Amino acid sequence: MVVFQKPKSLTDTVMHYCPGCTHGIVHRLVAEAIDELGIEGRTIGIAPVGCAVMAYDYFTVDMVQAAHGRAPAVATGVKRANPENIVFTYQGDGDLAAIGMAETVHSAARGENITIVFINNAIYGMTGGQMAPTSLPGQVTQTSPYGRDIQQVGYPIRVSEMLATLDGPQYIERVAVNNVKNVRNAKKAILKAFKNQVDGKGFSLVEVLSSCPTNWGKTPQQALELIEENMIPYYPLGVYKDRDLTEGVAKE
Repeated sequence: MVVFQKPKSLTDTVMHYCPGCTHGIVHRLVAEAIDELGIEGRTIGIAPVGCAVMAYDYFTVDMVQAAHGRAPAVATGVKRANPENIVFTYQGDGDLAAIGMAETVHSAARGENITIVFINNAIYGMTGGQMAPTSLPGQVTQTSPYGRDIQQVGYPIRVSEMLATLDGPQYIERVAVNNVKNVRNAKKAILKAFKNQVDGKGFSLVEVLSSCPTNWGKTPQQALELIEENMIPYYPLGVYKDRDLTEGVAKE
């Protein structure tokens, strides 16, 4: 009896991510959601610029490569031109919350019927570990060697909380993938975000607290512990907006 196997929506390509990086976990969760909903043949993914720039090699669905930060704008165009397709973006914090913040906010404000998977590892991973909009106060990075100074560069941006203040989004949730329980919760959130689009409910974003052992200068195990000790206290997990609840519809 088969109890676990690779999702059909993942290719056999060996992933390029660093040891201990949790991108691979999130890729699997996205692929599992696509499989379970039976939408592989009509799903289009938007690959970002960043560590997940090669996501087009890992999913068996059609993929579009977007310019840095522009994935929500590209997804909007793809979805409006092909409303029967399921369109998702997969973006890191530098891509989504820095150069792509305007695209993110306005696609959410419009309530575009797309799904965004937002990877928050509090650092620019691919380009060498610079400070990101989500880097924590005091966090040491290549461009903040003495720690993030909030008096000089301001506070980290809590994307889920900010987007939840808009009228447009259907569903906003923050999850993590640092332990089995949190991975299971992340799976439920990602599945719901895709199901919302299948049902035509509108904009959904799942923020995933992820690790970056290489640029954090930690072992994979230490990086997972830092998510629990440092990131979750600053970025609390939970549902930040769900119209199914506010409009009296039973949560699936």
